[in-house]
Amino acid sequence: MWPIPDGLGRSVYLASFERQRPELERNAGTGAQVFLSLHMGEEFAPDYCRRAEGMCRWLQEAGFRTIADVSVKTVEQFGQPDLVRLARRLGLWALRVDYGLSWDEIAALACELPVVLNASTTPPEQAARIARSSPLAMALHNFYPRPETGADDGFFRERTRAIQQVGLKVLAFVPGDGELRGPVCEGLPTLERHRGLPPSACFADLLIRFGADGAFVGDPGISPREESRIERFCRDGVLELPARLDEAYVGLYDRVFTCRPDSPARLIRFAESREYSCDGDRVAPHRCIRRIRGSITVDNEGYGRYSGEVQLVREDLPADNRVNVVGQVWDSHLLLADCVANGGRFALTRD
Repeated sequence: MWPIPDGLGRSVYLASFERQRPELERNAGTGAQVFLSLHMGEEFAPDYCRRAEGMCRWLQEAGFRTIADVSVKTVEQFGQPDLVRLARRLGLWALRVDYGLSWDEIAALACELPVVLNASTTPPEQAARIARSSPLAMALHNFYPRPETGADDGFFRERTRAIQQVGLKVLAFVPGDGELRGPVCEGLPTLERHRGLPPSACFADLLIRFGADGAFVGDPGISPREESRIERFCRDGVLELPARLDEAYVGLYDRVFTCRPDSPARLIRFAESREYSCDGDRVAPHRCIRRIRGSITVDNEGYGRYSGEVQLVREDLPADNRVNVVGQVWDSHLLLADCVANGGRFALTRD
């Protein structure tokens, strides 16, 4: 099966390519995946083919592996007799076939070069057929520019598992947090629940909770901070949770913790927390308030030998005079609280 590079794939659009080029140059030679579309009618212009070919050739020479979204319109626009010759002309690594080709044609295409199926619309029996035709085939879900049209959780899980069961890896899209693609400019996620959320939280959610094999950022822009969070997760397996901590507990920042393997669904127990207790053996009661989702808490002396244990609450819990609330995960990244698996590693960060 095709080995998917660890990390986040990028999306490149002809309209934003020149603005994206400096960032792409910094990642040249990495073999990273790039997604682009070659059948967006709104981009067609008299010089479209020349500009698109120049962009594709630049990406190939810079060492990127380009996956192009194509349809029958693409062949017509470029005046090529077939998609295989078009892919070779443009230096494309793989083709994601959107519409206009029969399953017989797609199966034949898969024998010539890597084919990426539409995970959101391909029947599992056809995915199985293409998987038999090529060990390099995979599937990629749609992104959804219009709010309220993104995929539901249940549909995404069902489609992803069904296609994975026939032997294909499945990828999806997360929204950006920089330049958003127009004309709607509301982000380009696969899951509607991810619209407007930070890319790092959506990336972790797709891979950990929904079982996707990888992801692209759908929009042209992603902030360096969010990209670094994703890179750390892919490199070290550490999830970064931005949080606000009381001054007495800033020593908890930037340490790598492990979620105890027996943690219940309602909270994360910091396995190493007693080692990092900031007040020694005695933790006096302070701010024993209601624990809302995302609260970071420390057990005080009222819990005896549990004093100093740190937890992150995943669901609202009542106040307890034996538990101090010492911080809060940022609302923007609260989705990450659900992504920390038992035995998983994570870190609290200032930003």
